[in-house]
Amino acid sequence: MRECPICRKHRGEGDLVGPVIFADEVIHVAHRASGSLGYVFIEPRRHVAGPADLTDAEAAAIGVVRSRLARALRAELEVLAVHSFVAGLAVPHLHEHVFARHRGTPDDAPWWPPWPGAPQGDVDDLVERLRRHLR
Repeated sequence: MRECPICRKHRGEGDLVGPVIFADEVIHVAHRASGSLGYVFIEPRRHVAGPADLTDAEAAAIGVVRSRLARALRAELEVLAVHSFVAGLAVPHLHEHVFARHRGTPDDAPWWPPWPGAPQGDVDDLVERLRRHLR
């Protein structure tokens, strides 16, 4: 594989770059570059393929941020639920999807966004509000 697109993203390069919500030496949290409002990625800074490759410190940091981010999304958006998953089928750098299922989403809409009619909005404003929860 050519250079990892997620490692490039962490340097601010490439198509995956989205507004950064939180970043430190261990993890990187950013809103999706495109798609529905409230679709966020949590990634370890270190290039690792999957959860089994995380150090205990990386796993703990991801877990704490996941919970804080879910509470932040619930506080800042009108949501039915906040979901998360790790698949890693296309890119071998662990990246956890955390996303809001917005209130008013049709029952027959797929559980993952973006679905037709998924809320769009001012991502930069949302990112700033989410940052306050993760400080």
